[in-house]
Amino acid sequence: MAKFAANLTMLFTEVPFLERFEKAHQAGFKAVEYLFPYAFEAQELANKMEQFGFEQALFNMPPGDWDAGERGFAAIPGREDEFKASVDTALMYAKALKCKKVHAMSGIVDSRFTREQHIETFISNIRYAADKFAEQGVELMIEPLNNRDVPNYFVAHQREAVELIKQVDRPNVKLQLDLYHAQIMDGDLSTLIREVAPYTGHIQIASVPERHEPSEGELNYPHLFNVLDDSGYQGWIGCEYNPRHSTEEGLGWVRPYL
Repeated sequence: MAKFAANLTMLFTEVPFLERFEKAHQAGFKAVEYLFPYAFEAQELANKMEQFGFEQALFNMPPGDWDAGERGFAAIPGREDEFKASVDTALMYAKALKCKKVHAMSGIVDSRFTREQHIETFISNIRYAADKFAEQGVELMIEPLNNRDVPNYFVAHQREAVELIKQVDRPNVKLQLDLYHAQIMDGDLSTLIREVAPYTGHIQIASVPERHEPSEGELNYPHLFNVLDDSGYQGWIGCEYNPRHSTEEGLGWVRPYL
């Protein structure tokens, strides 16, 4: 049966970030995820996790200058040292939060370099990170982002990500399958879910096209949850959507699963 993690970057934004843990607990969630933990001390977040009995489902590695539009740099030539430093930072947080899945953002393509150079950099960096993460039993996630919301992102298609994962050739490198991005870029989600199931390490959801609650929009999520069950997926499903109104008003769809 599907099980859901509250994404605290996008849900419960009616209150400051550190207060969202209690809100998620009150709503019945047993796990949380969020984009980045780095604005807070690792122990401060770990205390929140322990206080409410949460499992940390996922967070992202440092993305670079987010406000300037950067979306990671795993595939960007010339930033290898920065990437290695970000691995150390992410691992420190993963250890404190007992988190077993971390997402490495690939980055916006740099027009000064060829596609082949980006691929070579990505494979080298991801192998380095995967080997370091394996020492702590952590899996490294690769997530394609759609080119409508994030133009020129290095990895935009699910099957493209799977091919890169095969080239990286590390058992702890997995696909982070966000069904919102996948519908926009790939479609035919029932077939896609089954096809990429052997490589999938984490799932995220939102409605399409507006990225609100999964109870609206063009996707039949109850059906897709059944497909995920049939595919053998047993991990957390991250609720990475923007509530149309208040978070609590929009939680009716998830209550039967909590």
